[in-house]
Order: sequence, then C-alpha cells, then structure tokens
Amino acid sequence: MNGVAKVLVESCEVVVTMDDAGAEFVAGSILIEDGVITWVGSGAAPDAEGAERVDGRGTVAIPGMVNTHHHLYQAMTRTRAQDQGLFGWLTELLPVWAGVNAEWERAASRVGLAELALSGCSTTTDHHYVFPDGVEGLLEAEIDAAAEIGMRFHPCRGSMDLGRSAGGLPPDLVVQETDTILAQTEEAIERFHDPEPGSMLRIAVAPCTPYSATDRLMRESAELARRLGVRLHTHIAETTDEEAFCLEKFGKRPLDLLEDRGWLGPDVWLAHCVHLDGEDVRRIAETGSAVAWCPSSNMRLGSGIAPARALLDAGAAVGLGVDGSASNDAGDMLAEARQGLFSARAVGGAGAMTVREALRVATRGGAACLGRDDIGSLEPGKRADIALVGLDGLSFAGAEADPVAAVLLCAPRRVRHLLVEGRAVVREGRLVNADEDEVATEGRRFGRRLAGKD
Repeated sequence: MNGVAKVLVESCEVVVTMDDAGAEFVAGSILIEDGVITWVGSGAAPDAEGAERVDGRGTVAIPGMVNTHHHLYQAMTRTRAQDQGLFGWLTELLPVWAGVNAEWERAASRVGLAELALSGCSTTTDHHYVFPDGVEGLLEAEIDAAAEIGMRFHPCRGSMDLGRSAGGLPPDLVVQETDTILAQTEEAIERFHDPEPGSMLRIAVAPCTPYSATDRLMRESAELARRLGVRLHTHIAETTDEEAFCLEKFGKRPLDLLEDRGWLGPDVWLAHCVHLDGEDVRRIAETGSAVAWCPSSNMRLGSGIAPARALLDAGAAVGLGVDGSASNDAGDMLAEARQGLFSARAVGGAGAMTVREALRVATRGGAACLGRDDIGSLEPGKRADIALVGLDGLSFAGAEADPVAAVLLCAPRRVRHLLVEGRAVVREGRLVNADEDEVATEGRRFGRRLAGKD
C-alpha cells in the first residue's frame, strides 16, 4: 500500500461511508488512486486493473477517525494526581511539565501517536502550550514523530503568559512573554502550515485558557490567526471552578469572556464545553464555533459530562478528543467514541445517541472541527483515510446482527488496517513505519526517569 498509485480495499463486511446520506455498502469495496477515493460501492470496482489489493473480508471499513484535542507530552506523566479535580491536577503536574524538553516531547509523541493510529485515528491535533525558557525543538519533535508514524497532524502552537504572580494559575517558570509567543507562533505558521487540500500538516493558534492567558494574548492571537488564515483553539467551560475563577477575576462567565475577546466564530473550536447553559449552546451553534468533546478526561477529573446532544441538536459541529494522556491515561479513539456514546445516554437516556451518530462525531464531526472538508467520509473525491476494524475473535462473537454497531458496542481493540492518504500506517494490527516495541520501550524508559525510578 505504500507508494502504490492505485489501491483496492475489497470485500469488506460493510463500508460505512459517513456521507450526507449515511450510505453503507454490504460486501463493499473502495478504490483509491494517488491517495484519493475514486469509487465506493458493492460488487466489482470499475477500473481496478493493476491495483494493489487489500483484503477487507471480516472487517468494517470506517473513515479514519479525527482526534480534536490532545496533549501528547503528557503521555510521560500518566497515573498521576489520580484523585484530583482539574485545578488540583494542574497544580500538581504543571511543575513537572516545566521540565519538558525535545527528548521528552519526541518519546511522548511517538507513544501517543502510535496509540491513536492503532485505534483507527488517521488525523490528530495536539495542543502544546508549555514552552520553558531556553528549551527548543518541542514543536519540531512532535511534527517529526507524526511524519514517522504517518498521520495527518494539526499541532496547535499553544501559549501561557499569565503566571501565578500575576493572578494566573500556572507557575511563572512555564509562561512566556506575550511578544515572544506571538512572534514564535507566526514563525511556526510560516514554517510548517500547509493549507492545500490533502495537507498532512496544519498549524493552529491556541492560547491555553482564559485563566493562563492575558486579555492581550487572547485578542492578538485571534488577530494573528485570522490574518494568516489558520484556526483558533482553546480550553473553555471545563469545570465549575473555572467559572467561579472567571467570574471573580474578570466578572464574566467563561463563554462570555471568550466572546468579548473575539473568540467565537467558524474558525474556532473549543475543548470541553462541559458547563454550558442553553444560551451558551445557542451562541456556539449560531457563531459556527465547534466543540472538542472529551468524555473520558472530563469523567476522570470529575468535571462532568458535556451537553453533546444539545450541541448537535442546535447544529454545532462536535468532534471527539482523547485529551492528554495524563487526564485520560489512554489514547484510543474507538474507546473514546464508545465512552461518548455511553455518557450521552447516561444523562439523556437510551435514545440520546445512536452508535452511528457517535461514529459520525468521531469522523465527520472531527473533520469539521479542524476545518477539513477533504477527510471524514468515504466518498469519491475525499482523501483515502480508512480504518478497517476486524470482527474476528472473542470480542465480536455473537455480534453478527449489526457489524457496524459491534465496532463501538463490543470491546474496543486495535484496528486491522489503517490507511492515511492511501498509504498503510497500520497493517495486520501493527505499525508499518515504526517499531511498536521500540516506541514502547523508549516511552517506558523516559517515564521511569520522570518517576524517579532510574
């Protein structure tokens, strides 16, 4: 599959297109030419002569999933602050993260990206906002890791300029000067951002939170992003503590504060949005803003359950995010979609969300969050990002009534194959472009060092 101009994924149990009509093809196949889907359907594919063939028997084909919120560097600090809410968790971990360097970033990124790929994720963002003074190569390290694994990557150049001495939450040693942030962010965009269709690398502008960024940084970051034509991302409305902090410090609720700073619009996607009222939901939808829904992280930290159903019903774009591996402790997109499905039902009843709606959030919804209309569905003209979920083995025995529902309702497992731009990233459940055992060994070595065990 790598470097081959024409590829035929054939004889899948079901091809789940996630197109506007929700078409599904039993005994379906997908023809790819030069990284683009040219045909999807049942039966014999036209013009497939000379194509490399990928055996889809016993699999469900879904669009490669899109992860809309992550902090890859946190993969080296899993299982910490186990019983803390967000503010306590941050207070414990921010001083640890102040030691991040390029070696740490590379080891963590390889672990996190490998996890995502093995779970069927073809495109991911990353929100990196810790840039200790004098440390270089952090953004470059994760970009290199994404290229090695073979994934589409949307790293966000994050930032914090409001330290504890100025009334913010983060320690002063992890914040930067505002002018430095803006200059380095613009440099990253000019150096790395590729706006073309099929792009494998795009940059977004992403001050961390309203309680770690000054008014000036928020406003000028929005101006910078819009001048250069890139997207905006931040955390918002994650906890009740955040709302109390914003009311005390700024006299505004979190979403009001964002709107006042010019941070609602069709070029914005917002992480979490757990604590929204009906008016907040309406404004997010009406402004075309999108939401990265992070159910596992929100439950792990006791933050609550975001109103995903209300946002979807209002017409907002909603995608899924695994969030940082220190607040989820995993980076599995199939598991995250399952968690989202169940959390929506936990608050809204059994009819609150269907399996196919949850899969759509994980694919089309994520693509919309990132402003991509070239991925997220399996239809002619879209990029060939395809996950093949195998239905063999104990986990799926007895699920023959609906193979598509089995993808989420049964126990999540690694995908059999993953194609990105028509190229193999996972084959027969193993990474193609990196040695999984070496990635894990290096990650454990670095994790032991951080834990003081080496």
